Amino acid sequence: MDYLEKFEAIVKEQLARVEMMKQQKDFVNYKELDKIVIGVCGGDGIGPAITAQAHRVLEHLLAEDIKKGRIEFRVIEGLTIENRVKANKAIPDDVLAELKKCDVILKGPTTTPRKGDPWPNIESANVAMRKELDLFANVRPVSVPEQGIDWTFFRENTEGAYVLGSKGVNISEDVAIDFAVTTTQGSERIIRAAFDFAKKNGKNKVTCITKANVIKTTDGKFLDIFKEIAKEYPEIETDDWYIDIMTAKLVDEKRRKDFKVMVLPNLYGDILTDEAAEFQGGVGTAGSANLGKRYAMFEAIHGSAPRMVDEGRDIYADPSSVVRGGAMLLAHIGYTEEADKLFKALEICGNTEKKFVMTGRDTGATSAEFADYIMDTIAKL
Repeated sequence: MDYLEKFEAIVKEQLARVEMMKQQKDFVNYKELDKIVIGVCGGDGIGPAITAQAHRVLEHLLAEDIKKGRIEFRVIEGLTIENRVKANKAIPDDVLAELKKCDVILKGPTTTPRKGDPWPNIESANVAMRKELDLFANVRPVSVPEQGIDWTFFRENTEGAYVLGSKGVNISEDVAIDFAVTTTQGSERIIRAAFDFAKKNGKNKVTCITKANVIKTTDGKFLDIFKEIAKEYPEIETDDWYIDIMTAKLVDEKRRKDFKVMVLPNLYGDILTDEAAEFQGGVGTAGSANLGKRYAMFEAIHGSAPRMVDEGRDIYADPSSVVRGGAMLLAHIGYTEEADKLFKALEICGNTEKKFVMTGRDTGATSAEFADYIMDTIAKL
């Protein structure tokens, strides 16, 4: 297939995806389900070690409803880099089939091969999962009350520069081209989700972040749609910023307090939320929600840290990020009281008491010890 045929195939694929989005139904109502199935997918690297601890914490909080049959946990194996390479797929078919049997998923980090790695060019498992389950909204909260920081990021998850990341074309030895895609339907649903969240949670401002002054077609479309939808929410203040200056404004002590809810395309969201997480203690402390209308997936926002495994340090990996993802999962399926307890326990254990300190080495606590500390703290709340 030459590069023109590849481009034609990409265009047809995206047009078909648009038609699928037009047929989407409303978000699932978990209260109407007889049973909620929670999949636990450890991933690879340090993923299985830290996700197992988050699983323990969630089972502790949901013990009563597990006994009643209202909640079921399913551990899903096989999303390792080795297994993915063997199947030559970002997500092996058998693993994807098991994921689709769940209502919500708690996921550990997975390894994404990069140029120069010993692994073949397999698509990111995260990107593939977001596409396969249509998890279009990546929601990342960052809160540092003492600094006046109360941010919630709505990162578009299924379009932009990442969705076609494995489908770039080498035109010749001298020219390589990658693609970005923005659709009306994809932009509308993430932007509307951000405004709806702001309205329901008493947030008085929504900010759109693009690079529409330079990337005029795709980013320009995203910004135009933002401005149109904003007219439907006159009670909410809006503004827009370019991604480069926005990275500076987050570290501006005078301005950063002004931002509340931010909505942005995929690549910019990945960059900005990692920067934002540093204010909260680093990417190891931040959780992430990936929401669709049928499925939802919750995860740590950091990588799989294979070096820690190679050095035998995976038992000392900090589980805070994936545990925080678990707290977001609880809130999403309607267990708000349990979620609040877990968020409070994380704050106490990570920032207030600090009886156990995570160093990533044998100088600090193990992930199991830290999970025990969290559960002991919950019992005292």
